[in-house]
Amino acid sequence: MAKRISLPLTDETVASLRAGDDVLLSGTMYVGRDSAHKRLVEALDQGKPLPFDIKGQTIYYMGPSPAKPGQVIGSAGPTTSGRMDSYSPRLMAEGLKGMVGKGMRAPAVKEAMRKYKAVYFAAIGGAGALISKAIKKSEVIAYEELGAEALLRIEVSDFPVIVINDIYGGDLYEEGKAKYRKS
Repeated sequence: MAKRISLPLTDETVASLRAGDDVLLSGTMYVGRDSAHKRLVEALDQGKPLPFDIKGQTIYYMGPSPAKPGQVIGSAGPTTSGRMDSYSPRLMAEGLKGMVGKGMRAPAVKEAMRKYKAVYFAAIGGAGALISKAIKKSEVIAYEELGAEALLRIEVSDFPVIVINDIYGGDLYEEGKAKYRKS
């Protein structure tokens, strides 16, 4: 049975999650890929405010396709999370609590998750059309000139994810590989 979680995330909610948990997220989430992440960290480095309050928030690593008539968003599948690894620890230090993408994270990112009490969720790659049905509203909030890499605010309802990395060092990818490793 999937855990239903309302966004934004709290320390208590993050502490309740373990690698392997199925989760349905509902509430406000932000969308940004590497170009947007670079600009967010540059803003922090320059002492400028971010375009949204990052405390407790979740960022989805996704590049949406254009919406068809009558739809909120086009296909909305995850992109490879490793491209955000150089920026993620800094954003977690500022209060980011959740990240959604696909693929493994760097050791420094996993350590930052433990230190700052954040979690990494995976969305199912190749299921962008299905995932888009959980997105109820989408709007560009910054960096519009980046096109598909602009920073978005989305409203989601029962957005399906699985916990990959938790604050206790749990790593579903490593656990999965260990099950099939020959001694």
